[in-house]
Amino acid sequence: MIIPCIDLMDGKVVQLVQGRDKALEGGTPEEMLERFKAFPVIQVIDLDAAIGRGANDGLVEFLTARATCRVGGGVRSTDRARKLLEQGADRVIVGTSAFAYNGINALFLRELVEAVGAERVVIALDSKDGKVVVKGWRESMNFTAGQVIRQLEPYCGGFLCTYVDKEGMMQGTDLGWFERLRAATGHEITAAGGITTVEEIRTLGRLGIHAALGMAIYTGKLDLAELAVVNVSMG
Repeated sequence: MIIPCIDLMDGKVVQLVQGRDKALEGGTPEEMLERFKAFPVIQVIDLDAAIGRGANDGLVEFLTARATCRVGGGVRSTDRARKLLEQGADRVIVGTSAFAYNGINALFLRELVEAVGAERVVIALDSKDGKVVVKGWRESMNFTAGQVIRQLEPYCGGFLCTYVDKEGMMQGTDLGWFERLRAATGHEITAAGGITTVEEIRTLGRLGIHAALGMAIYTGKLDLAELAVVNVSMG
């Protein structure tokens, strides 16, 4: 499955390079929903909430009321997760709070699962320079995604795995990394970070991995009409 991404910052739809530098702005939320209407699921990330400098709650609620959305960014409490689901999010994406420096934050994850159910949780496993990164990709942990992915399985229905080294750079992604993660878990995996070609999407599909797409769509590198056809062919 192909999942288009809507990233929010300062009340606008944006695309960043490496999670830091704004490369471009997209259309309005209404325009993006219209562009992405052929795709059954949209990924919405509140970047301001992710780095702890406010939130775009109104835009998130607007989007979740009109499309099936996975929503992440700043989900650091069970109350925040519940609020997003009550606003219409289909699933919540949890990143930073899922981890402690030496491993997973099992206490928080147990509370989260008790509050909303594991099937409504997607855990973000973001990797840069081989290590899991958190806090908007600004802080590195001392373990790899492969080392913790099995431990996280009881607490989620799937993983969003971003290869941050290539994110936003339009240079392709590391298919080998995703293949290794696929071998490590039976849970759903959504790949992100540098996916630039239809062939990469098809290769991920053959591995049973979804593809979350951002920069390649917003720059026109990948054509939405073609992607809609590819998405149907992938089942």
